[in-house]
Parts: sequence; structure tokens; C-alpha cells
Amino acid sequence: MRNNNENTNAFLIHISSFAGYFFPFGSIITPLILWQTQKDRSTFLDEHGKEAVNFNVSFSLYIFILSASFFTFFLGDIFRGLNRIDHLDFGHSVSFSGDLFGVFGIASIVGVVTLIKIALIIIAAMKANNGEQYKYPFTFKFIK
Repeated sequence: MRNNNENTNAFLIHISSFAGYFFPFGSIITPLILWQTQKDRSTFLDEHGKEAVNFNVSFSLYIFILSASFFTFFLGDIFRGLNRIDHLDFGHSVSFSGDLFGVFGIASIVGVVTLIKIALIIIAAMKANNGEQYKYPFTFKFIK
């Protein structure tokens, strides 16, 4: 069993990912700084720091890709709506419902991915606080 100080520091490395909700790139920068300052103290902290940073970089990429596809659907819907305005028949209304299902579908996926991220961070933090190793799923190993 690890000492309580190491467990607490590993817990804080994982929980620091929530800093991303307060300032841009905080979910990557904060765990990175904490890991860099504590990685030489023990292999336990080094492993948890790598996992936290890799996880947050991976999920930031996932959210970026999903958000980019959200804007693709959204802009496509707007341009189709503008195209309908050019051919207005005064008896009909203009509707922007072409790909709205796609927009809401992708927005829902982004929301679900965000909830999964929050749950995984909490699980990892609790495991670290108990002195256990934890490997995040769906994570690319940028730092080995």
C-alpha cells in the first residue's frame, strides 16, 4: 500500500482535469504541471500523471472532432436554408430543419462523451486515492 501523501497527490492529478471547465486547456495543462512537478517522487505518481495527461489529450481530440462535425452539419443547414430564401414563394415559410437531427444528434454525442469523461475522471481519482493503478479506456498513449 502506498503512503497517504502519494495517494492524495495522485488523486489531485486526476481531479485537476476539472480545471478545464474554468480556463481553456486547463484539463491538459493542470495535470501536466502537477505530473511534471511530482513524477520524480515515485513511479506511482509518474504512472498516474501519464495516464491523466494522455486521457485528457485523447478526449480533447475526441471532443474537437465531434465539435467540428457539429459545425459542418450546422453550417450546411444554414446554407441550405439560405438557398431556400432565394427561391421564396410568398405563400410558404422558410424552414431550417434539413439537418437539424444531425446537429442535435452530434450535440447529444458530445454531451454523452463529456459525461463519460467526468465519470472516468472520478473513477480514476478514487482508485488513485485508494492506492490502486488505473488505466483509462479509449486513450492514446502520447506519453509513454
